[in-house]
Amino acid sequence: MRVLVVGGAGYIGSVTVSELLESGHEVTVFDNMSTGHREAVPAKAQLVSGDVRDEAALAQLFSSAKLDAVIYYGGLIAAGESMQKPGLYFDHNVSGVITLLNTMVAHGVLRFVFSSSAAVYGEPEAVPITEDQPLRPVNPYGETKAAIERLLRWYDSQCGLRHVSLRYFNAAGATANLGEDHSPETHLIPIVLQVALGQREYVPLFGSDYPTPDGTCIRDYVHVSDLAEAHLLAMQRCKVGSGVYNLGVGHGFSNLEVIEAARRVTGHPIPVRNEARRAGDPVALVASAEKAKAELGWRPKITALEEIVASAWRWHRSHPHGYSGAEEGRR
Repeated sequence: MRVLVVGGAGYIGSVTVSELLESGHEVTVFDNMSTGHREAVPAKAQLVSGDVRDEAALAQLFSSAKLDAVIYYGGLIAAGESMQKPGLYFDHNVSGVITLLNTMVAHGVLRFVFSSSAAVYGEPEAVPITEDQPLRPVNPYGETKAAIERLLRWYDSQCGLRHVSLRYFNAAGATANLGEDHSPETHLIPIVLQVALGQREYVPLFGSDYPTPDGTCIRDYVHVSDLAEAHLLAMQRCKVGSGVYNLGVGHGFSNLEVIEAARRVTGHPIPVRNEARRAGDPVALVASAEKAKAELGWRPKITALEEIVASAWRWHRSHPHGYSGAEEGRR
């Protein structure tokens, strides 16, 4: 298949591009490079720089590429920032997807895989979370994901666009060559590893008084390779119909448990400083992924927290300053 990966120069997108190529697909990456990295895009993929809000750029791309499917990783992802800049998030995330979907329909490309998020649930009614729980986001980031999921149903019923929304939980880990490089970094595991590398003095721990065993938030961590595989399975699922699936390993770890795992993996003490809670952070997000297992045939292969952290540590040690510092890390 000829697949367009929007945001394919980013963290999860680049791993998906690599797996698509290994599976024999032709891949075009469309990325505005605001957070992506050219070094993360495999050489066999075509890279086109552009923004999904640019109708003309999309029209030109779809006219020339003759695509079969689109996998979408675009948009802004920082929940905390979305609380400060909700308009920015609705512009990039929702407006951009509408422009993309309209272009897809106009060119007869009717398979769409959407990287959604557990943030659509907000504070869940029960844990582990099943897909039939109500969508009650507690931050604008999650609201944009929920809004896109809702509008996808209308593009399906009115335009015939088959879609799969993947509500994944906390992406983590790395492959041998591809890892997590954000600026600024907002995700816990890379922040913890930056402390171990001597790039930060401590880990800011946002909230130590949550109703959990150790007082810190609990999250379900999914290895990036397992997430990428799910997107390939979802693309095939679009042949028979649309759907929504959680992606998680089914058990959660607290922030302190993640830090302890990193201490064991790195051998570094990793100091912590307690900070106030961040607005928009749910207490616990843990997935039930039984539906994805049953209908997509998805099985996460890397589920041990220390193994996930160790894969990230290997990448960060060889790329201590991200992709731009790869050669320095190899010396």
